[in-house]
Amino acid sequence: MVKANGDPHYLPLYEALASEVRWQIMKLIADKEMNVKEIAHALELSPSMITMHIRKLERAGLVGSRRVRLHGGTHKLCRLLEKNIEVKLPFVQKEEKGRERSISVGHYTAFEIYPTCGLGTLEKEIGVWDDPRFFSDPERVNAAILWFGRGYVEYKTPNVLLPDRTADCIEISMELASEAPGLRDYWPSDIRFLFNGVSLGMWTSPADFGRAARGKYTPKWWHRNVNQYGLLKTIRVDASGTYMDGEWMSDVVVEDINLQAPFWTLRFTVDENAVNVGGLTLYGAGFGNHDQDIVIRVYPS
Repeated sequence: MVKANGDPHYLPLYEALASEVRWQIMKLIADKEMNVKEIAHALELSPSMITMHIRKLERAGLVGSRRVRLHGGTHKLCRLLEKNIEVKLPFVQKEEKGRERSISVGHYTAFEIYPTCGLGTLEKEIGVWDDPRFFSDPERVNAAILWFGRGYVEYKTPNVLLPDRTADCIEISMELASEAPGLRDYWPSDIRFLFNGVSLGMWTSPADFGRAARGKYTPKWWHRNVNQYGLLKTIRVDASGTYMDGEWMSDVVVEDINLQAPFWTLRFTVDENAVNVGGLTLYGAGFGNHDQDIVIRVYPS
């Protein structure tokens, strides 16, 4: 198969294709060899005219020929060399340019959580573990890790779209895992994600990770027998639906989530009536295996 593009080297190919007669010639010799006289007779054209067309097809690399002795004379037998042509037209990939907002783990604006639970900054624990009251501690804005057994935390951020603008899609990226007493290699938890009050879908975290190794960025002072790292997950909502890491999650489309609202809310929840009530751990910059906070990216239309 010939793969052509805009290089001048392929101009003879494009010229060769720009003729109905040459297309008829290629059709005749597609599955059998024919000499110039036979082709001329079939198309009711002069041999000299057919010779001119054959030369253009040969120059383009579409037709090959060989000379053979036949019936006391020398004949030029022509055959088609290629069955397919792929032409790559000039194309510039349009780069998606999104607007991004990063939200630290401790900057939640609402919560309702139940033990086991706790928070930690890059330097120390906040309050006492398994006491939900400390989720209201003023120092919680510095938290880089939080966890709870069930319930929710909710984040609020200003709309980053310019006035009167719409969006093609929105992405939400975060590192998260289950929350088990200690660490568990198998501890499934059904985590639901809501944006502006609309449920985007649910993902089942497989474990509370860390038995095999510490988190890559987890501070050295952090306890070895509790939450170490999670999985980096990306939710994308566009005109076709909602996906997590490219896999279908729900039928919610970008028009469903009211991106024109002055503020956006993002909620992580482990429902009391979920099949797997295995808690949630959220990792921010400085904890886990991915040095990032919760990131929201919107791609304007």
